Amino acid sequence: MARTIIYTYKSEDKELTFSYEKHRNIHEAVAEAEGIDLTEFLKMEQQIEAISDTKSVRNYRDNHFQKLGFGKITLKPKENLGVGKKK
Repeated sequence: MARTIIYTYKSEDKELTFSYEKHRNIHEAVAEAEGIDLTEFLKMEQQIEAISDTKSVRNYRDNHFQKLGFGKITLKPKENLGVGKKK
């Protein structure tokens, strides 16, 4: 099921449809949407994953994306409708 990503890139708020079938995580999706090549970043991220804990990987990813010009990157909350209710 597709979700919506809300993110800020170079002080501009944007939205993007996201699916785990196409991307490993939301960071890869927003980078592709903005035309950013993550080849070197992904190599380094894999090396950090091999020797460090998940917090170190997350810190590296967050810092790298801030340097690229991204602000907040998050999934839009799901709208929970009651049983039998449709939009």
